[in-house]
Amino acid sequence: MSSHDEASLGSTSRLRICLAGSGGGHVRQLLDLEPAWAPHDHFFITEDTALGRSIGEKHRAHFVAHLALGQARLGSPLKMLGAAVRNFVQTGRVMLSERPDIVITTGAGAVFFSVVWARLTGARVVTIESFARFHRPSVFGRMAAPLAHHKVVQSAALAGVWPDASVFDPLRLLDTPRPPKQSLLFATVGAILPFDRLVEMVAELKAAGEIPERVVIQTGAGGAAPEGIETHETLGFEEIQALLRDADIVVCHGGTGSLITALRQGCRIVAVPRLFAHGEVYDDHQAEITKAFAERGLIGVANTKDELSAALKTARAREPVSATSDPKELIAYLEALISRQTPRRRR
Repeated sequence: MSSHDEASLGSTSRLRICLAGSGGGHVRQLLDLEPAWAPHDHFFITEDTALGRSIGEKHRAHFVAHLALGQARLGSPLKMLGAAVRNFVQTGRVMLSERPDIVITTGAGAVFFSVVWARLTGARVVTIESFARFHRPSVFGRMAAPLAHHKVVQSAALAGVWPDASVFDPLRLLDTPRPPKQSLLFATVGAILPFDRLVEMVAELKAAGEIPERVVIQTGAGGAAPEGIETHETLGFEEIQALLRDADIVVCHGGTGSLITALRQGCRIVAVPRLFAHGEVYDDHQAEITKAFAERGLIGVANTKDELSAALKTARAREPVSATSDPKELIAYLEALISRQTPRRRR
């Protein structure tokens, strides 16, 4: 029996926390908040991704169907409806079985019904708007906000949308020494969807001799796998961390989880945002994210092969920047909220 299973058996009078985040950067931020929730009985609701499975090895975790309103925008409304029904039922079973006292969620669509079921079962809800949203709230945030007891945003601009929200901007520059690097370019498309445009751009530049570094690409399940290049559909969290420690250059999609983890390791980063116009994502929030990071001088951005070629040359010539998301203030806020909650009685 694992340690987290043993903890759950004796938790009738302990505070129980549900940590709800979809399969990429959303659930990764919940891991950053571990000091707030680790002392309590806790479980995750997330998606069945490599990161989700790695979480399940250490913590009690339940997987639910991938769900996003953008599925309908991309022409698959029936697929979205089917996923919504499965997700609603799966989430309901988990919440009725676990009966958490508090639900802390970072979004997005796959865990929306965690918020709904939390309210139906009497749990307190804390929503943390994605760090990816600098100027406008996400669809998840807009839908979940009326159901939340406490709202957190990570951009001062969003305080104008929700005046009752608590604001925490976690981005911090680091002055720690950069890890020793190899002549390695690591390209990653994130945990959820393939991103063939990024993969093909990197492969074409490698074939043309414009990328002298060794190349490793994480392609996503079913993604393009160019010949002559080391590719992996999925990689575990620890495997990705090891590659980031070694990689001098990272080419990644525009998800905050990928950007922050690469910045922590002092990588030179060029981001290729997924674009709705190409059917690669459900909206253009990645363009917003990468623009904000680029304006802070943290990354380069490219949308075409020629732009990627130029951005890589610029990245090699500039001093790399290290940064991280520092959640200390948000952790203290959550600890204070949690300390005021009384555990419910469970059988």
